[in-house]
Amino acid sequence: MITKYRELFNTQFSEQKYLDFKNDIASDFNYLPTFRLGETPFFISNELKEQLIEGCNEVISFIQRDDFKELTNKSLELNHKVPNEDKHTSFLAIDFGICEEDGQVVPKLIEVQGFPSLYNYQINLYEKFKNHYPFLKELTPFINGISAEEYRDIIEEVICNNHPKENVILLEIEPEKQNTKIDFYYCNKDIGIPIVCVTELTKKGKQLYYNNNEGEEILVKRIYNRVIFDELDLRTDLKMDFSFSDDLDVEWAGHPNWFFRISKFILPFLKGKYFIETTLLSELKEIPEDLENYVLKPLFSFSGTGVIFHMKKGDIEGIVDKDLYILQKKVHYKPIVQSPDGKVKAEVRILCAWKKEDKAPTLLCNLVRLSRGEMIGVKFNKDKDWVGGTLGLFER
Repeated sequence: MITKYRELFNTQFSEQKYLDFKNDIASDFNYLPTFRLGETPFFISNELKEQLIEGCNEVISFIQRDDFKELTNKSLELNHKVPNEDKHTSFLAIDFGICEEDGQVVPKLIEVQGFPSLYNYQINLYEKFKNHYPFLKELTPFINGISAEEYRDIIEEVICNNHPKENVILLEIEPEKQNTKIDFYYCNKDIGIPIVCVTELTKKGKQLYYNNNEGEEILVKRIYNRVIFDELDLRTDLKMDFSFSDDLDVEWAGHPNWFFRISKFILPFLKGKYFIETTLLSELKEIPEDLENYVLKPLFSFSGTGVIFHMKKGDIEGIVDKDLYILQKKVHYKPIVQSPDGKVKAEVRILCAWKKEDKAPTLLCNLVRLSRGEMIGVKFNKDKDWVGGTLGLFER
């Protein structure tokens, strides 16, 4: 069945159709994303879907452990600790490289994030694909068979927690300059919450306020947090009236602490067929002789920043804060997507949302990155090494 859809898509594809598809996305806000748009969805077989679900459930089981916070407290000691942490994360993004092992296709966990991803953009991306390829209505990006309306309801509940929309904000650093701002725009359009820069908040006592479009001062009751501390630490020029370390009378949709707890920090704890051999650099007994088979990664960076793919012994020896890096065995991505001129590698991010009173997160949708390059998690300059964002589709 998946082969049928791939052949049908490739037969219908053209450069003009790809341009029309991009123009359709751009038409919503007179803006085209700055990241490359993948030309095609990734058609995911039932077998691969079941493997992805099984891998996600193993990650979730680890996060549900009674001692999970105790195991990950060090991640906060190494970074920022924000008061009033909740019981569990609101968002969970689980990244799998589609790899080959012993001649078999197998998803391998690349990264886990207790942080929001492109939840609103992805569902709108599905609608755009259907506009230009109507047969895609036979497929779904949703893992659990829900409708688009049910998906939006779940996301809205997790983001707003039943607060009035005007009292819930999407918070970011200069949101209009972010690569992911297309998702902010769709969130504002679909859910109705305002987009606010960290410099636009005013603190009075333990409460935060922003000014709406009419200039009225509005109380902030809940924050949909999109701020990455990597960037915040570098932006010493920002004039903010509050600090994330303040004891604030506000709820978090995605409490900042979960960005650190659920991150590459937990990869050394995970063992099994879907997980990659990973060692915290401070616990490395000796540097491997075959470094060409390893990749060096900072624990808390975002979007592939600081990753050393072709390393030398001196790269490891030169690391001062060895608690902040991992050494990970390389995996062999399998070129699996048949394009008109060769095969392309894929990485699948499963998007989960965790309602406040639920015992476990719900596996919802997905995001896929396609690449002709050696490594998917970074940008490439050469056209032959492009990385493109797209969507995975399952049989209903």
